[in-house]
Amino acid sequence: MSYPSDRLHEEVAYVARYLHWSYDHVMALDHRERQRWVAEIAKTNATLGERG
Repeated sequence: MSYPSDRLHEEVAYVARYLHWSYDHVMALDHRERQRWVAEIAKTNATLGERG
């Protein structure tokens, strides 16, 4: 089973935007670690009252 490319692009853009990481850096993360960063960024944004 492959991961949907649209979802992958969304995750990469989201993490790169908030952490200022390069595409290569974000893509080097395994799937679960990247999802964990997405969740942590979303949680921080919710705490701060921002939208991600």
